[in-house]
Amino acid sequence: MAVESGASKPARPKKEPQPLVIPKNATDEQRLKLERLMRNPDKVPQIPERPKEWNPRAPPEFVRDVMGSSAGAGSGEFHVYRHLRRREYQRQEFMDLLSDKQKLDEEFKRKLVENQKKAEERTAKRRLKRQKLKEKKKAKKAKQEDKGPQKDSQKVDNNEPSSEDSEDNESDE
Repeated sequence: MAVESGASKPARPKKEPQPLVIPKNATDEQRLKLERLMRNPDKVPQIPERPKEWNPRAPPEFVRDVMGSSAGAGSGEFHVYRHLRRREYQRQEFMDLLSDKQKLDEEFKRKLVENQKKAEERTAKRRLKRQKLKEKKKAKKAKQEDKGPQKDSQKVDNNEPSSEDSEDNESDE
């Protein structure tokens, strides 16, 4: 059982002692956790799963021998009655909260659709306005291009009236 010195495992390097830091608030605690994670970036961090939503126990299908807090009940029956009543109240409260949540969700979705419609109407209106402006600019540009060469020809041919001038003169008479 003699262990050879060459066949043994290599010695693990000793960790440097780190000062003990006690977090004083939540920010310090978060910073320490991040520093610990960043020491070994190859290691996959453990992300806890989201806790499941609490659901009340289903109501009993048939309750036998339920006695209220009235006379004739045994000493243990009252506690059974009390627990059943508490569970039923919890279940009803849960159902109320669930219905409120559903109403809020429906309201939110309705509002989203309404806001999208309003936004679409505004963009359509503005799009139409932009298109009209573009058309006006194109028409103005086309009109200037049409008039531009005619004015040059008028300057060259001062003696000859243009066809537009002759029509204007005829309409004035």
